[in-house]
Amino acid sequence: MFDFTQYLGFLLFLTVLTIGFWLMFFLVGFVSYWVGGATWEAYKERKAKKKAEEQSV
Repeated sequence: MFDFTQYLGFLLFLTVLTIGFWLMFFLVGFVSYWVGGATWEAYKERKAKKKAEEQSV
């Protein structure tokens, strides 16, 4: 009736779609973590620089 070979293309499509979804999910989390960390470090550097300038004056 139906052969397994008829579904190979569909299974390949689902596999690629699933891999793409999880890769996007991981990258969104990783990039937001990276940007948040960089922003926090820049904030701490500015705060330390401002504090050092206030102490030197």
